[in-house]
Amino acid sequence: MLLQNRTTIVHGGSGAVGSAVARAYAREGAEVHLTGRTRATLEDVAHSIRGEGGIAHVAVLDAVDRDAVERHAAAVADQSGGIDVCFNATFNDDIQGTPLVDMGVGDVMQPVAKAVTTSFTVATAAARHMVERGTGVILVMAGGREAIPNLGGSHVAWAALAGLCRQLAAELGPQGVRVAWLLSPGSPKPDEPDPDATRLLLPRRPSYADVANAAVFAASDWAMTMTATEINLTGGAVVD
Repeated sequence: MLLQNRTTIVHGGSGAVGSAVARAYAREGAEVHLTGRTRATLEDVAHSIRGEGGIAHVAVLDAVDRDAVERHAAAVADQSGGIDVCFNATFNDDIQGTPLVDMGVGDVMQPVAKAVTTSFTVATAAARHMVERGTGVILVMAGGREAIPNLGGSHVAWAALAGLCRQLAAELGPQGVRVAWLLSPGSPKPDEPDPDATRLLLPRRPSYADVANAAVFAASDWAMTMTATEINLTGGAVVD
């Protein structure tokens, strides 16, 4: 198992991406701590993980509440002896479907402020405990290099997150902590046609399971020299 005996925190753990990542981490032997704003949906994911023999804990908190995030990270580190992986899959409250020229500044900046605030908050809270042990991995969904119209401030938010990850990686790397971000064009609904995939090179958008498997790899020792880097899952929508 790639994450045997690792302690992981998945913020936004009841969403489509967060729950898939949490299940994959548990499948690979990790103890998973799920956070989010709604207990019932978090408990559903935790119940599923436990039903497969995994270990899952639930905490209700808002990732923009720095005090709450700090307290949770401290409690997890105290209980488990440290934090090995922090994955942020929280929702950025973006407003899509309108051209930028028709949007107000506040609507464009809303997801930027939310994304940077939550990622900064959860990453620094976990990092404080990671540096004490000289090891750890911080991951987030980011990117922003695609060219897709009518996504409002979403691309700006994702690009800002990539910049934040680079700076965190530069400061935390010498202390043994890796930071990376996953770039995905979005995932189709399971077992449904995916017309958006026709614009890709493969053409196939990643499933939530594909994203989760990449998150497992990035969190594992198999990726131990990868930091300040993007994991491109776009199927050719973004070409380096």
